[in-house]
Amino acid sequence: MSGYALELRDLRKNFGKSEIIRGAQLAVQPGERVAIIGPNGAGKSTLFNLISGRFAPTSGEIHLNGQRIDGKKPYEINRLGLARSFQVSNLFTRLSVFENIRCALLWSLGHRYAFWKFLADLDDANDRTEQILEMIKLDKRRDVLAMNLTYAEGRALEIGITIAGGANLILLDEPTAGMSKSETKRFIQLIRDVTVGKTLLTVEHDMGVVFGLADKIAVLVYGEVIAFDTPDAVRANARVQEAYLGSVLAEQQAAA
Repeated sequence: MSGYALELRDLRKNFGKSEIIRGAQLAVQPGERVAIIGPNGAGKSTLFNLISGRFAPTSGEIHLNGQRIDGKKPYEINRLGLARSFQVSNLFTRLSVFENIRCALLWSLGHRYAFWKFLADLDDANDRTEQILEMIKLDKRRDVLAMNLTYAEGRALEIGITIAGGANLILLDEPTAGMSKSETKRFIQLIRDVTVGKTLLTVEHDMGVVFGLADKIAVLVYGEVIAFDTPDAVRANARVQEAYLGSVLAEQQAAA
């Protein structure tokens, strides 16, 4: 059995005649924080969709904690310990912050539908919900409807929902997109706090976030992982600079 939290083996995905993921290889250790970067059209979202089960690969293998998961349904993969957030908010907007979190953790605590049970009486679910609200700094907003949260609060709630089920591998898709610099700084710390002891994969375009959060960086170009190393090593990689990083850093420095 593999000792990796996540392993991709010669992963490929075609849409018709177009090959989007072309033999991607990646091996992530338990507890690592990995940022996936690359130019637009590199296949980052497709890769996340493959790992989380939204797409089935054309060929290759995906292993989660040593167990092969390619071909499994998203809910099956989730129950094996993987959770994902999306670029677009996916909340129950007419439920409160508290209710959103509680809905997300019921299955992991062994609760199934039963018409004779009242959610208010589920002490373990309610206590765990309160703990998560404190972790994501929304305990004082517990009774606010999700539709009335600020943008940054909504993203924090999504993080809470993502971790609520107890997954040990977390996928975050552009978690700081649309945030101000101050919000981004606070959000990076929030991600660090709530993913302690977990494995994290994040797609992110902000190089400040990438270099401030990631233990390792995977560079995806035209569906291939061309580099996977520490931030300093990736920054110094001539192939990465030529393919992507040099132009992005120059653009962000010019905009600063």
